Amino acid sequence: MIETDFVLDAKGLACPMPIVKTRKIMKEMEPGNVLEVQATDKGSTADLKAWAEGSGHYYLGTTEEAGVLTHYVRKSSEEEQVERKHPHVVSNEQLKAILEGHREVLVLDVRESAEYAFNHILGAKSLPLGDLESESMNLDKEAEIYVVCRTGNRSDIASQKLAESGFSRVKNVVPGMSEWNGPTEKIL
Repeated sequence: MIETDFVLDAKGLACPMPIVKTRKIMKEMEPGNVLEVQATDKGSTADLKAWAEGSGHYYLGTTEEAGVLTHYVRKSSEEEQVERKHPHVVSNEQLKAILEGHREVLVLDVRESAEYAFNHILGAKSLPLGDLESESMNLDKEAEIYVVCRTGNRSDIASQKLAESGFSRVKNVVPGMSEWNGPTEKIL
């Protein structure tokens, strides 16, 4: 049994709620405290790890038992943390106009494959955030890439990771699929 200072029950919640709730409880914690986050969303592992790295906290690891993922995150001190945001952002409307203009771009959907299967932007490529590091070498570093998720949180993390890996033409699409009103398709 791992000793923790706080426990967050995020079972049954989908992205971005485990991150939203984690962020909220972390604000109430003291530096050095460890938070246990219990979740059932398979994407929560990559999401929490990337959020912790991006916000300056420490992702300690994850265990799984009976379909419940238990994540451990240590709160850093204020001197240790600086939450980063990808500086290049476009709105849904801007991306829609770019696509209507038939400009050659890559729309990269970093949601989980099930989310993508039910509804995604016409022509978007699926690459879940958890697979980004291992699969990004298959992407063209010179391509103009528009990264999308449900709300802009995972796509922000993915945009940062791509930029750190040498992709120079990356834009985060906000607010993403939660408010997308352009053409979509599904693969069911």
